[in-house]
Amino acid sequence: MPDRADPHASNRSPAREAELQDEFLQEKLLAEEGVHPRMRLTRVHVRLGRRFVSVWWLLGVAAGLGAIVVGAAKLYAASSAGSRFLTQHACVPTSPPVPAGMPAFVRWTHLLTFFFLVIIVRSGLQVLADHPRLYTKVHCTPGHEWLRFRGPVPRDRVWTAKEDTITLSPLVGLPGGRHTIGVARHWHFSFDILFVAIGIVYMVFLFSTPWLHRLVPTHTAIVPGAASCAVTYLSLHFPRGASGYLRYDALQQLTYFAVIFLLAPLAILTGLAMSPALDNRHRWYPRLFGNRQVARSIHFLVMVAFVVFFIGHMALVALTGFARNLNDITLGTNRDNLDGFAIWTAVIALVITFNVWAVRFSWTHTRVLQRVSNLTVGRLMDRLFDHSAPRVQYRREDISPYFWPNHARMPDSPEWRALASDDFRAYRLKVHGLVENPVELSMEQIRAFGKQEQITLHHCIQGWSGIAEWGGLPFAELIELVRPAPEVEWVMFYSFAAGGEGGGRYYDSHSIHDLRHPQSLLAYEMNGERLPILHGRPLRLRVENQLGFKHVKWISEIEFVHHFRERYAGQGGYNEDHEFFGYRDEI
Repeated sequence: MPDRADPHASNRSPAREAELQDEFLQEKLLAEEGVHPRMRLTRVHVRLGRRFVSVWWLLGVAAGLGAIVVGAAKLYAASSAGSRFLTQHACVPTSPPVPAGMPAFVRWTHLLTFFFLVIIVRSGLQVLADHPRLYTKVHCTPGHEWLRFRGPVPRDRVWTAKEDTITLSPLVGLPGGRHTIGVARHWHFSFDILFVAIGIVYMVFLFSTPWLHRLVPTHTAIVPGAASCAVTYLSLHFPRGASGYLRYDALQQLTYFAVIFLLAPLAILTGLAMSPALDNRHRWYPRLFGNRQVARSIHFLVMVAFVVFFIGHMALVALTGFARNLNDITLGTNRDNLDGFAIWTAVIALVITFNVWAVRFSWTHTRVLQRVSNLTVGRLMDRLFDHSAPRVQYRREDISPYFWPNHARMPDSPEWRALASDDFRAYRLKVHGLVENPVELSMEQIRAFGKQEQITLHHCIQGWSGIAEWGGLPFAELIELVRPAPEVEWVMFYSFAAGGEGGGRYYDSHSIHDLRHPQSLLAYEMNGERLPILHGRPLRLRVENQLGFKHVKWISEIEFVHHFRERYAGQGGYNEDHEFFGYRDEI
């Protein structure tokens, strides 16, 4: 059956249609067993206009274009005009004077940045695998992504975002092997912090030493000089007199400057643009990049740029004097021996060893990793994002045409079935715990409090987003009704639905501080209609500075407590206890 979100579904051949149906059936069986299909490069497609094209076809085209560019560069360099240009614009500048050699702070930050980026890229790929689709619009409608790592969304069944997940090999993702976004995020954010810290150290030294003049361009002549270098390299020759120890050539200088002053800040800024706390407080911020999904796409492309830069960088290191260049990078010397090679070999061995250990540690001491991340990353998030309430509202015309369903299991208990069969007339929301006035409220009583409406942007931890209108009871009014005790700091929410692999009912917690925000409410309407069962009827939670997994659906009861540590495994919620998510995820 054609994919309802795929504009070309009707153009598929019967053979292709049968092949897709086989894939969907296999994935359905895997999803029912809690297993996600492995990523296959043959299924990576880029959307060109109205069609999805295999990335392998594009790589073939790129290889052909590369050969044409090399041929053109050779012809131009051999021509009289090219010869004059290369002679007039030196690839290796002779001024201004710069210090020779690589200082110690550059060598150390260089090695540490390489190590940090390996972890960041591997864990980032693992996060991407949880929603392996990239979009240019905030709505995340299937079939409108510009890059996808799996096939189209099946049309013949409800297909949740959790089912859309793919699995990475531990050789590629960190930790890899299964649905592991919680663990991957701990590694990713922890090493993001280290990456930022080492960047600050680098900048302090850079702007206080003469090394600045080797890196930062100071004259417009570097642009034609870089073009001269590009022609030289593309014609498969290497500029004479170029030596990283003495000075960078013009193309090196521009490239290194761009990586340090453009790519690295862009990686940080686009990462922040995926924060519900930031985006739903300051609407202008994601607009710097277009929207949240454009920022997510740029974040991915920056990662690709880092990988491509590293491959190209190491290729040129090998082609322009391997031993001497490695000595410069590691020892700050201009000698032609294998000392630097030995050090880099040891560094790479250590990085590989650490990654092997990190995969094993992720599964043998997962709770330790989670607790360390909560004490560091979690506390830093609180300090950065916890000081202000969400306030951004959207227009009705901004509402997304598609809003991904996302849950491990729909409610299926006898109690739930009885309530649903009677259209929830007998439903009672039980509110209890450390409160002066515990209550049980019917839907009629909840609606009688008065309805608040808001059109807000939903941020899923997996990466997708969507805009919807929500109507319901402001949670601040419920707090006023039940009058919690002074020692209450957290509120537990319990669902009729079961959790995932661990079994038992789903639950999560929120700070009472967040629940007092004007955009925190118990929603019973979505997009001007009754809340669909698929999205949480009779009640679901909206707390707009938090990621979507904390917006509990099918709420059965609410409990006011001193701290979430008093309930279950004490990590804050079902996903926190079983899938090792952070206790608060404001990004």
